[in-house]
Amino acid sequence: MNVLHLISGGETGGSKNHLLSFIEKCKNEGVYLGVFQEGLLAEEARKRNIPVVVFNQKSRYDFSILQRIKKEIIEKKINIVHTHGPRANLFTLFLRRMIKFTWVTTIHSDPEKDFIKGGVKGKVFTAINMHVLKKIDHFFAVSNRFKEMLVRFGIKSEKITTIYNGIDFDIELTTTISRKQIGLSDEDFVITMVARLHPIKGHIIAFEAIHKLVSSGKNVKLLLIGNGPLEDELKKVVQKLQLTDNILFYGFQEDVHSFLSLSDVKLLASYSESFPLVILEAARAYTPVISTDVGGVKDLISDPSLGWIINIKNVEELKVAIEEAIILKQSDKLQQIATNLNKKASEKYSVDQLVDTILKKYRTL
Repeated sequence: MNVLHLISGGETGGSKNHLLSFIEKCKNEGVYLGVFQEGLLAEEARKRNIPVVVFNQKSRYDFSILQRIKKEIIEKKINIVHTHGPRANLFTLFLRRMIKFTWVTTIHSDPEKDFIKGGVKGKVFTAINMHVLKKIDHFFAVSNRFKEMLVRFGIKSEKITTIYNGIDFDIELTTTISRKQIGLSDEDFVITMVARLHPIKGHIIAFEAIHKLVSSGKNVKLLLIGNGPLEDELKKVVQKLQLTDNILFYGFQEDVHSFLSLSDVKLLASYSESFPLVILEAARAYTPVISTDVGGVKDLISDPSLGWIINIKNVEELKVAIEEAIILKQSDKLQQIATNLNKKASEKYSVDQLVDTILKKYRTL
């Protein structure tokens, strides 16, 4: 059995980390990585000694790479092509007309929202992606909620395997950044959002909640880790709200763990997610989580002893959750929530269970 994972290669967030963690555990199982373009994913793969082939796509519409991918499939005797994301799905549809293999994909996000605010082009790409999905042999959904979503799209339930994301909880990570180094004090209540600066990530809702808290005299700092198309727009909003001392932009950071470790709370304000790896990364860093009710998050944060689940786009609920976390910090009880979350996450969401489940399904297919 030989498996080729196909992905665009421009990813910097959860799908990148998910894929690298998985393939690193499967290097001796005939599992390979193929990316359309150079980027952080290929760079990190090489650092981890993961076999990676870059197909050097000149543009998103460069279909000449199909012949190079076909050659790779033949030379490595690939049985299964495992795709990640709309671009990889579209190109694999054409590959299937050239050569035989079993086609599986992991659904990392809601396909109907992948091109949100993309205008007419976004609507066209969404329609194409929804059509392509119907041609795939098997699906890995990273939460039961996403499995239900695929069934609503017309995918047969027996073609879907729910497999929760997992990370390595045994890895030794070092905290290399302190609060003092980035101008924060121990008295600051520090909240970190690790998310692309994209409409679906809910930054505006977070800003409105922070504005209410600051106006009521709360000493809160919101650290934004990530870049994206909304950066200029979001910076203007922060200036308009007069929150430049409270909402800080740090751009893309390779060392997310250190930022999580120095934070009091990790915030996820997204309108849609599958099962965000950053929540597991927060659990690994012993950082409590406030999250919107998206994807499979509630399966992990299943009761208040494990963190906060709030409704999407609800500024008041977010404000209240942060206020509760501040009170718990003042009474030295916040860390217990982090400990509870770490215990459950490390027992049920390890990368080993992810690998075992996917490899078993590969063999069945």
